[in-house]
Amino acid sequence: MALEGKGMMIWNIRSCESGNADQIASVAQAAGLTNVLIKVADAANYHNVDRNTNVDLVPPVVAALKAKGIQVWGWHYVYGYNPTDEANTAVKRVKDLGLQGYIIDAESEYKLPGREDNARAFMNIVRSGLSNIPIALCSYRFPSYHPQLPWQAFLEKCDYNMPQVYWEKADNPGPQLQRSVREFNALTPVRPIIPTGPIYKSGDWTAKPAEITAFMDMAKQLGLTSVNYFAWDYGRTILTSLWNVVSSYNWGNAPTTPTTPTTPTTPTTPADPTIVHNFIAALNTHAAASVVSLYNTNAAHVTATETIQGSEALTAWYTKLFNQTLPNATFKAIDITGTSESIKFTWQAVSPAGNIKNGADTFGIVNGKITYHYSFFIITPV
Repeated sequence: MALEGKGMMIWNIRSCESGNADQIASVAQAAGLTNVLIKVADAANYHNVDRNTNVDLVPPVVAALKAKGIQVWGWHYVYGYNPTDEANTAVKRVKDLGLQGYIIDAESEYKLPGREDNARAFMNIVRSGLSNIPIALCSYRFPSYHPQLPWQAFLEKCDYNMPQVYWEKADNPGPQLQRSVREFNALTPVRPIIPTGPIYKSGDWTAKPAEITAFMDMAKQLGLTSVNYFAWDYGRTILTSLWNVVSSYNWGNAPTTPTTPTTPTTPTTPADPTIVHNFIAALNTHAAASVVSLYNTNAAHVTATETIQGSEALTAWYTKLFNQTLPNATFKAIDITGTSESIKFTWQAVSPAGNIKNGADTFGIVNGKITYHYSFFIITPV
């Protein structure tokens, strides 16, 4: 399930609303959050478990958030000393908690010599064990600063890239996010980017409220579908001004309307339906080249089963769709919403091989072309 809108990381549940699961869910809903990302493991150890009583603090929070329509993912700080145990912990934790996504936080320990083999061993186990769960890498903002980290070993089996775009000691979140996206788009493989911003203190430094707004404005300008922040623990205690900015920012796709008073943000341009109509028209030609011409050359396409990237992979995907999956299909757009940068639409298809009644897709648009495409559909046999 793709992430859209605003998210917040939780480090220690006890530091968030005193650990009260219902209160956490209510505050998340009031802030217009679409997702909450909870630390569930550190190395091979469970995290957010009361060490005195052995009570797992995560399940009630997961249940309360899901009840309000908020996605819950788990994040895991990994070290690479024992990749097999770390991976097995990850798989068990995600499955036992019913999490909707899994995030790998790999940092300095994975820059040590020999860590590439450990990263591949770790990812093989995790990807196999979580075959139907989206996986993301959350690490440094600029790969050029950290060439020792085995980026490819992680990203080749991830669905998303969540760089930590922390502009410590600076005041230029927009350009830093642009640079982060540019550097990652130059790597192989490219994955859809969901950046993590800073709501914490580093010495005397904290981000300014206007910078938090600028960060989200730039994310939308770049066609990114979501942003998240580290961390709830700081934002609801010592950095309430930053929390309030995130809360009041109208991303446009929260499960419910935020109840916190809003502050002015940069206006967004309503969705232009032209690209969706062109996309549907191209689908009805049954020519892969016509559809792929609507994408940027390094565009990413995400479904429930796989993430692909680039014109060649897209051509192969649509060729299979037209020749095997839905031959001679007729496609129809039903509803189009969103903004000029992030367009959502529902659609249907009828084919001798099966019908689709619940198509629901999102386009991330940059310079008039599709850069990110999340597609959900279920084929009903005829």
